[in-house]
Amino acid sequence: MKYLLVLLVVGIGLWMLLRPRTGAGGGDAAPRRSRRRGAEAETMVACAHCGLHVPHRDAVVDVAGRPFCTDAHRLAGPR
Repeated sequence: MKYLLVLLVVGIGLWMLLRPRTGAGGGDAAPRRSRRRGAEAETMVACAHCGLHVPHRDAVVDVAGRPFCTDAHRLAGPR
């Protein structure tokens, strides 16, 4: 009886390893991977007040060109 249980566990393990992998949408996983590889890396900048790294497009910049994470830190000034 224990050999039947071991055989069942091994069979389920092999089935899980060898079955085709599909996402929640039922499509193939390959297109998702190719989109991630094609994505451009985004430049990160450190806030001049607290040092938090934020994407350059989300940073608030003062007149001197220093990046800040929020408008409140821009008003507080650099440290």
